[in-house]
Amino acid sequence: MKNIFYFFVKTVISVGLFFYTKRIIVKGEKNIPKKGAILFMANHPNALIDPLIIATSTKRKTHFLVRAAVFKKTIIAKIFGLLGMMPIYRIRDGLKEISKNDAIFEQCVSLFKSKKAILIFPEGSHNIKRTIRPLSKGFTRILFRALDKHKDLEIHIVPIGLTYQNESILPTKVAVNIGKPILTSSFYNPNEINNSVNKLKEQVSNQLKELSAHIDAENYEETVTKLNAAQVDFTDTETVNWIVKKKTFPPIEKPKREFKFIKLLLIINSIFAYIIWKKTAKKIPEIEFVDTFRFGLNLVLIPFFYSLQALIISYLFGNKIGVIYFLTSLILVLIYTKLSPTNTES
Repeated sequence: MKNIFYFFVKTVISVGLFFYTKRIIVKGEKNIPKKGAILFMANHPNALIDPLIIATSTKRKTHFLVRAAVFKKTIIAKIFGLLGMMPIYRIRDGLKEISKNDAIFEQCVSLFKSKKAILIFPEGSHNIKRTIRPLSKGFTRILFRALDKHKDLEIHIVPIGLTYQNESILPTKVAVNIGKPILTSSFYNPNEINNSVNKLKEQVSNQLKELSAHIDAENYEETVTKLNAAQVDFTDTETVNWIVKKKTFPPIEKPKREFKFIKLLLIINSIFAYIIWKKTAKKIPEIEFVDTFRFGLNLVLIPFFYSLQALIISYLFGNKIGVIYFLTSLILVLIYTKLSPTNTES
């Protein structure tokens, strides 16, 4: 039952992301082992959109470690459980809650023993900045606990770099760069745990910096401003990282004009969903959650209202006109998302 629900939801989300994004560019799929235990490790710029994009970009069924705060409501917790999501507790959740992580870690060990795949965001929280932050050592505790209990267990870490052209606008492009697998046991020495932890963290961090558009904290704002002004394609991570390293910034470019007429048609045709979104957007506390809420509402409201409007048109003007309206509405969405420019942040 869980598998059926998982793959059904994965299919729905895949279709939703196809209509929502301009393009999702996946590179390095061949680096994912087809069998065996895997720990996917990714940077975390864009809240709950990140695990959705990774899950739909890889063939392996994936379990997720996500912040415990999203499990507060019972119904949502059950749905997330069916999707293979597990809560991870942080200090801000309270010292009593932290102790619950032990059971979650044991669950992860069991999944690794069963040769399953798990996704974790080792930075510990989301942040829109284009930089790889220091990694938490929590993932090493899970991995080394698994190796302690199962000496012959092979667990591969697969780093994934996520880079968005501009998370705050619709549509956007996303680069999913999958790195070469790292065999955990080659870094594990039970007699030198601290050294093992530091070496593994360094290896993963270095790969994530290569796989994403990474800008060091020093002169961050100045560098980002120059890149944005040049309208660089951040999803071309190799070029962006080369520009940052060499400090050879392209000339300033004007933002490309958006399709205002098509956007206006979309707003008119989606007016009820648009009004709901505008009211919801005012209540979103963090910019990293804008994309998550917008995608979630689009996934539910757009099909609902387009179907309802198509039924009304079918009733008034006949089924043929209703079908034509519905298909035209979807085509209009695709024209806008696939052909609109994806400018950088202003």
